[in-house]
Amino acid sequence: MVKHVILWTLKEELSEEEKEAIKAGIKEGLEGLKGQIPGLLEIQVNTNGLASSNADLMLDSTFESDDALKGYAVHPAHVAVADGKVRPYTASRVCLDYEI
Repeated sequence: MVKHVILWTLKEELSEEEKEAIKAGIKEGLEGLKGQIPGLLEIQVNTNGLASSNADLMLDSTFESDDALKGYAVHPAHVAVADGKVRPYTASRVCLDYEI
């Protein structure tokens, strides 16, 4: 199995209200992919970081294999969420993929 973990920071020019709405949209969009993408076993987005955090939200997902993760990256449902709900609003992205 493979873990795929991403930390995002939202753009600074967004208001707190905009950030909350965007985080909710990202969570809904990404978690809604469960059951749509072959090999995606678990997906969770955490939007409630503590004040000590230096990221705004985190994706924690599990895939059957590295090939399943590669398929997720180009799957039309994932690309639609990434292009519509994530990329327009994020300033930075850090990713760690690893085998478990």
